[in-house]
Amino acid sequence: MSLKHVMEVLEIMDSIHVTGEDVKSYLEEISTIGQVTVQTVEGKAGSTDFIKVVIPGENGKSNGGNAPTLGVIGRLGGIGARPEVKGFVSDGDGALSCMAAAAKLLDMTGKGDRLNGDIILTTHICPTAPTLPHDPVPFMDSPVDILAMNQHEVTEEMDAILSIDTTKGNIITNHKGFAITPTVKEGYILKISQDLLHVYTQSAGRLPVTLPITTQDITPYGNGVYHVNSILQPAVATKSPVVGIAITTETAVAGCGTGATHPMDVEQVVRYVIEVAKLFGDGKCSFYDEAEFTRLEQLYGKMTHLQTKGNQVTAG
Repeated sequence: MSLKHVMEVLEIMDSIHVTGEDVKSYLEEISTIGQVTVQTVEGKAGSTDFIKVVIPGENGKSNGGNAPTLGVIGRLGGIGARPEVKGFVSDGDGALSCMAAAAKLLDMTGKGDRLNGDIILTTHICPTAPTLPHDPVPFMDSPVDILAMNQHEVTEEMDAILSIDTTKGNIITNHKGFAITPTVKEGYILKISQDLLHVYTQSAGRLPVTLPITTQDITPYGNGVYHVNSILQPAVATKSPVVGIAITTETAVAGCGTGATHPMDVEQVVRYVIEVAKLFGDGKCSFYDEAEFTRLEQLYGKMTHLQTKGNQVTAG
């Protein structure tokens, strides 16, 4: 169980004074096997601390091996919207899940359960982020733009990416728990991975729940079209396959809403991430069918233009 780590990370993050260094110190107390780095980045509306955790695998690339590297990104605008609202916001669940997963993986490694491949976990810590109008409920904004986030959260070493994001501000997936998206790769929305669906049934103990996504959702922010949220923004910055893990509710909950974090749901996500990491490093969990993707590109060409802001035409 990883509930202990979820609760401990939540206690650290639920503070107006929390920094990336606080989270780093917590992780390093668990184990010194991983490499934890923090970088403060200034943006249009303040600053945030990007945190990166690299946990080397037995046969990982960081050790000269050839096992694939899994990236885990905690996507969010901020963990708090102070001074507008007090407390930990719903949008912070992505960062909470990501860092709780890092804590559990470090704990496992220290106890001898070292995974085969490297795991890279990234997110950012901002307890004073701004909010943003959005229908049907307000979004959390961020002190830095999506380009800066992708620069610090997406790395070339990631052979596949799980992007965790609170996805409660909609009436599309009405389920309390979590859902997974189809795989997105280089502008294509691909079929949902059977391997990832199987891991869902095993770790959650129930039939899989999925989040439908659209072409708009996989295009970059700032292009003037609707996005369900930022869950698939990492996909615009990589050639690797990306799958969203959406933390969901039955009702539409604002990203800046407080008292809306459900630790048991976050714990489910953490366990799911860890089970995927085990199998992916062993080459037993595929995010997409490589032959079919090649066939799609042969038939229809590249779709990488959807990873850009497109033809920006100024009216008038």
